[in-house]
Amino acid sequence: MPQLHLHAEEGDYAPTVLLPGDPNRARTIADRFDGGLDGGTTRLVNDHRGMLGYTGTFEGRPISVQTSGMGTPSLSIVVEELLRLGARRLIRVGTCGGIGPGLNTGDLVIATAACPTDGATRTYLHGESYAPAADFELTHALVHAAEDAGIEVRTGLVASVDVFYNPDADYAQRWRDRGVLAFEMEASALFYLAARNGVQAACALVVSDMLTETVTSEESYLSPEDLARAVDRMIELALATAARLD
Repeated sequence: MPQLHLHAEEGDYAPTVLLPGDPNRARTIADRFDGGLDGGTTRLVNDHRGMLGYTGTFEGRPISVQTSGMGTPSLSIVVEELLRLGARRLIRVGTCGGIGPGLNTGDLVIATAACPTDGATRTYLHGESYAPAADFELTHALVHAAEDAGIEVRTGLVASVDVFYNPDADYAQRWRDRGVLAFEMEASALFYLAARNGVQAACALVVSDMLTETVTSEESYLSPEDLARAVDRMIELALATAARLD
């Protein structure tokens, strides 16, 4: 039966689903499916609330893309309903604010785990300690696809946060000192929900901005053109990974 937010039926989504936050990015990804949006078998399976979802094939393999929105509350709704509709591999493709040493805007980060500093994951956990981690096999596949494509990536810990414009002066430094590479807003709930339901989840992120003690996100944010190029590389990597999955 259709879900409350994803107005799709079981079978409308492929087992592998890419999860961008932005509906425009979902449309861009769907246009990379076999035949594109106009000339192939790709179909729109959800447009409720503007949360675009498409299903098609890539290199002959079934694949879907579904907009997740921004933040863990939105992503959690989408993932809960995707799981009810049969999704079994979830790959977040998004952006992040870099804080790790040596990172630069435009770099690609593949998250191995996420600090659950967001409210949704804390609600699921009832205050109990838990470390949301990505699926090793799926993350390993992303890393190998990047190596094959000659794309340099950084792997490591990210922090999932609720506040984009955090006013604390020592905010970035505190998390940098804990080995965190970047801030983002969805991975912790994604990793938790996947583990709870026995499915695979991974997360690839473009560094859209850098946050240091001397540079703000607004000052370092990539131009639209540079961001689009970096996101295109990430999409190619995610699709190449999906194509090699059993």
